Amino acid sequence: MTESTTLTPVLTKNWDADRSWTLATYLKNGGYRGLRAALAMAPADVVTAVRDSGLRGRGGAGFPTGMKWGFLPAPDGGPRYLVINADESEPGTCKDIPLMLASPQELIEGAIITSYAIGCHHAFIYVRGEVVHVYRRLLNAVAEARAAGYVGENILGTGFDLEITVHAGAGAYICGEETALLDSLEGRRGQPRLKPPFPAVAGLYARPTVVNNVESIASVPAILEGGADWFKSMGTERSTGHGLFSLSGHVTRPGQYEAPLGITLRELLDMAGGVREGHELKFWTPGGSSTPLFTAEHLDVPLDYESVGKAGSMLGTRALQIFDETTSVVRAVSRWIAFYKHESCGKCTPCREGTFWLDQILQRLVAGNGTSEDIDTLLDLCDNILGRAFCALGDGATSPVTSAIQYFRDEFEAGTHTPADVLFPPERSSLFTYTPRPGAGQLAGVHA
Repeated sequence: MTESTTLTPVLTKNWDADRSWTLATYLKNGGYRGLRAALAMAPADVVTAVRDSGLRGRGGAGFPTGMKWGFLPAPDGGPRYLVINADESEPGTCKDIPLMLASPQELIEGAIITSYAIGCHHAFIYVRGEVVHVYRRLLNAVAEARAAGYVGENILGTGFDLEITVHAGAGAYICGEETALLDSLEGRRGQPRLKPPFPAVAGLYARPTVVNNVESIASVPAILEGGADWFKSMGTERSTGHGLFSLSGHVTRPGQYEAPLGITLRELLDMAGGVREGHELKFWTPGGSSTPLFTAEHLDVPLDYESVGKAGSMLGTRALQIFDETTSVVRAVSRWIAFYKHESCGKCTPCREGTFWLDQILQRLVAGNGTSEDIDTLLDLCDNILGRAFCALGDGATSPVTSAIQYFRDEFEAGTHTPADVLFPPERSSLFTYTPRPGAGQLAGVHA
């Protein structure tokens, strides 16, 4: 495919517009037409349109969005809520934050349409606390939408009322799990809840709640404007539509590439200028650090939910981290596991203790001080975590370990006698090198 026929700029179409984050620019480029189309329909018909489009959750799990909305019980006169998960924290995942930064009104419009469809009159956007610039931009976007009559009472004269609250979290990865997010939003410590009951029945403040990812909600306005058939014309039969693919690491032109689901890494790399000059692909993640690794032999696997799953991994958040032959797999996995150990909420023993011991063993192997039993112990630990943790954090932590041993066992065996820094000097894999400035005792960054 060529770049012109492969890329599908829908969410990203206005990112390079002048002051793209403002309501004026959004309206100039067709914004809020989807909302007007939705408000002319019955709420149930909006749910049907999203269900018919085949839109699946863009936060990682890939659950059908319209079906999720349909799980809400019949109205009982009490409130129901929409909670948008904007706590993007997965290592390598970087699609929702640039979306909110460049085009926040797209998310606001999607939130209004979704709230109308499910009978919600108070929606929440839970943003990762560290991204203060995004938090401020969302607050301003809601204020602009309110001043224009898109948020508040009697929206566009239809009698529909909606308040939107932008809430900043405190920087805990576990709050990306939907029930931990709800606890945090209620002012409690962010820890996963026991399910059932599921959020659709008893979610925020024990009321029926829909929890969706930023990209899922931002995709809704275009579906209402273009129609379900238009959305289904992209992607594959069971993984319909477009999505943001985040390329990072050892790639010539890293960034966001919006393309139909089912595109391959080979095609994306062609558009991104390939692996950095003079190097070759060694391994990559199809959906962030919590998905099993792929290698160069998986370059032509279609990046849709079914194909990636059949090949042994998960599409996840489509965070494509690219690593070339200069990278130590053991060191990379060790860094990820250190993150999961740090971010484990500690509620359940398999994750709390398992990630600690995974980290300890991997540190030994990175230092070249491992033992002949360490590799089997790693696999045994993963077997005791997988399927036994309270939430998906524990399961996700096992994925890079087991897949790395599957494809690169020899590197783990080398960790019993040789440090990773000797086998793979960090300065060779680093994207930036640091050299002293001539005549000064300071460091200057030079792009490798």
